[in-house]
Amino acid sequence: MQGLDPRRFGLVCAAAALVTGATVAGCATQIQGVATPNAAEASAYRSTASSQSAAATSSQIAAARDKAVTDNCTLFPGTTGVGVSKYNEFVDAHDSNAPDYDAKREAAVTALEDAANQVEAGVNAAGANLPEDLKAKLVEYVDAARGLARATREMTYTSPVGPLNDASRRVNDARNVVRDACPG
Repeated sequence: MQGLDPRRFGLVCAAAALVTGATVAGCATQIQGVATPNAAEASAYRSTASSQSAAATSSQIAAARDKAVTDNCTLFPGTTGVGVSKYNEFVDAHDSNAPDYDAKREAAVTALEDAANQVEAGVNAAGANLPEDLKAKLVEYVDAARGLARATREMTYTSPVGPLNDASRRVNDARNVVRDACPG
C-alpha cells in the first residue's frame, strides 16, 4: 500500500477548489440597475447627524462658558480681598499718622495693581467663553482697582481725601457688582 503524497494531495485539493469556484461564479446572475439611496432615509440621517452635531457643539460651548465663569468667580474674592486688606491697612496708617505710612501705602498700591492684573488675566484667559455682561463687570473692577492704586500712590498726609474716597467707593461698588453677578 502506497502512502499519500502530500504534494499530490494538495494539488488535487487546489484544482477541486478552482473548479468549484468557477462553477459557482459562472452560475451567479448579475442584477441590472444603478444603486441609489433611499432619499427619505438619507435625509432623515443627515438631519439627525446635524442635530446631534449641533447639540454636541452647544454642549461644548456651554461647558466652556461654565468653566470660564467658575474660574473667574472662584478666584475673584480671594484675589481682590488682598487688595482690600492692604488698602484698609494703609487707611489705618494714614488716619493714625503711623510711622510705616509709606510702606503701607506702597503695599496697598502693589496689592491693588496685582489684583487688577490677576482679574484681567482671568478675563483674557477666558476670552469669548466669558459672558459679556460678567466680562464688563470684571473689567470695571480692573479699571476701578487701578484708579484706586493711582489715588493711593498720590496720597500724602496733607492731600485731600476726597479723590481717594471716591476711588475707594468705586472699587467697593465694582466688587459688589461682580460678587452679585457670580453664581452663589
